[in-house]
Amino acid sequence: MEMTSRTVQLKLYADLRSFAPAAGENVLIEPGTTVRELLHRLALPEAKAKLIFIDGAQAELSATLQGGERIGIFPPVGGG
Repeated sequence: MEMTSRTVQLKLYADLRSFAPAAGENVLIEPGTTVRELLHRLALPEAKAKLIFIDGAQAELSATLQGGERIGIFPPVGGG
């Protein structure tokens, strides 16, 4: 069986936008890629990815992507 690449729609918020790929929001992945692997590919430190949403549901770094997902990543929120 042949592996095919697919895209995910990636939205980075606040100061994480500086890690966005030059190609824009659509990022090519291999099915089975984890969110953690995607962050490493973008050189985005895991500690900066406080909240992760996949298709509107909160997710973990270990979540597996197949392609076609919408991913939102938010930094820690400061304040007092």
